[in-house]
Amino acid sequence: MRRLSLVFFERYHKATMADKKDPKEKKEQKDQRHPQYTKDRQIVNELLAQSTPNNRHYADLARLIIRYQEFIGARDIQADLLKVLANWQLTTEVLFAKTREIHAIGRVYMSQEEGQDDWA
Repeated sequence: MRRLSLVFFERYHKATMADKKDPKEKKEQKDQRHPQYTKDRQIVNELLAQSTPNNRHYADLARLIIRYQEFIGARDIQADLLKVLANWQLTTEVLFAKTREIHAIGRVYMSQEEGQDDWA
């Protein structure tokens, strides 16, 4: 199961990037810094430390995978997201199904401290 999720994510990432850019353009592109990098790095570090994830952890992982799947840069975060999937023995399909169930129950992202959702 671990191998399947890693292979899927890597193939999907490579395929989407290959479809969007000309090979000459790929060489010229430089890694970018995501505006939410610092905040996301902290969340990813928390996810890496979790051995028994809760609903918020699942939702955060799914959200960050979506945020960074086509992003050019933050390769450390992308690699760590794959590690979290592997550590929790999940595939992206299972994770996304689980988070759809979680979101059907109620709001997961409402932060008590900030009073806003983090989908930027």
